[in-house]
Amino acid sequence: MKDLTVALVQTSLYWERIEQNLEHFGRLLKPLKDKSDLILLPEMFTTGFSMNPAELAEEMNGVSVSWLKARAAELGCVVAGSIMVRENNRYVNRFIWMQPSGKFSTYDKRHLFRMGNEHRIYTKGKEQLIRKIGDWRVKPLICYDIRFPVWSRNRNDYDLLVYVANWPEPRREVWKTLLKARAIENQAYVIGVNRIGKDGNGIDYSGDSAAINPKGEIISTIQPNEEKVEIVTLSMKELIEFQEKFPVLPDRDEFIITQ
Repeated sequence: MKDLTVALVQTSLYWERIEQNLEHFGRLLKPLKDKSDLILLPEMFTTGFSMNPAELAEEMNGVSVSWLKARAAELGCVVAGSIMVRENNRYVNRFIWMQPSGKFSTYDKRHLFRMGNEHRIYTKGKEQLIRKIGDWRVKPLICYDIRFPVWSRNRNDYDLLVYVANWPEPRREVWKTLLKARAIENQAYVIGVNRIGKDGNGIDYSGDSAAINPKGEIISTIQPNEEKVEIVTLSMKELIEFQEKFPVLPDRDEFIITQ
């Protein structure tokens, strides 16, 4: 049962400047070659949380997807994060899971942040995504999704739950609390990767990126407002032993999610 190494990338973003963000992340990721199984970037890592997709959204053959392909191949691991995408005359906030081979999978954000009018501009996703790295099953979600435990529910189909985010500093205690709650109730590792700095709307972000074990304990050391790339190691052995010792998942409620 091989451990999983995950790199959390907590940094500020250049507001609505795709090329500059790609150059910035390129520098941050370069030292990670062959050091991690999975690299996680924040939500809308090329633009910040912008409601301007008419000017900034890309097709799936655009520069950001090409950049992800190049970085995954260069670094020898999965590289993942969300960007704004234009597809079929609509816009989506799309998480892209890019493998070193160039094959990729996508997840479109389900819960759109209405307080920021995201629901008026983007189209919500309908399908969940679970992908494997070795024996590890990983489920990616995006920011506001964390507030909805039904959508995050572990049906014994994942080992690691991931949230990439642009989560504002005034609600940082909510973010930290929900990360722990999702780990405890789902008996899984949870990783949240959030940005820092100030965006073009004057909103501050403190990061508070973290890796949480299935007991709800923080196992990473990234500090708020710190630019840092941290690699954390997750133990499948510890996960299985805890699930067997304290088997919560067999008592979970069954349900069907409607579209």
